[in-house]
Amino acid sequence: MLKDLVLANRSCRGYDYSRKVTRDELLEMIDITRHAAAGVNMQPLKYYLIYDDEKADLITSMVKFGANLPELGLPFKGTEPPAYIIMCHDKEVNPAVDFFRCDIGICAQTITLAATEMGLAGCMIGNYNKDKVSEALGLDERFSVELIISIGKSIEEVKIVDLEEGQSHKYYRDENGIHCVPKRKLEDIIIND
Repeated sequence: MLKDLVLANRSCRGYDYSRKVTRDELLEMIDITRHAAAGVNMQPLKYYLIYDDEKADLITSMVKFGANLPELGLPFKGTEPPAYIIMCHDKEVNPAVDFFRCDIGICAQTITLAATEMGLAGCMIGNYNKDKVSEALGLDERFSVELIISIGKSIEEVKIVDLEEGQSHKYYRDENGIHCVPKRKLEDIIIND
């Protein structure tokens, strides 16, 4: 059921590094997402796939995980992601990057849902330097790095908790190391009766 898949699709910041992600698995995720809705059906998003240790380690060194938990220094040593999908906007298809922001969200969610269905996990990462990532990957200027998605087999336990009035929306780790994600209650996000 879709609801079960969405509930299981949690951002992951700790991976089983020994469980490698193959190029074919990443291609399957992209093949699914290329069928998703796209603004005026232009599909300006292109993907750089990373599934080898050297490049995965390079990207891990260039991104920041867990902005709400900087004191933890995530990911912990030995739990780094074994794969990444670098989502890029191809300015030759259409230079208007801002017009396609919705496409980025749709495609990123589709990718992480596909990963979840495959028994993997992902994390959408926006905390990185675009220019440094582009340079490290040797990307042509026509490609603008828009989002980085880590992919791998999760080793984390994640729990969704109801966000009570006055509580922080920030995710946290409880005393047992369980990653807790507060979500607003249904009645708190409906505007009308």
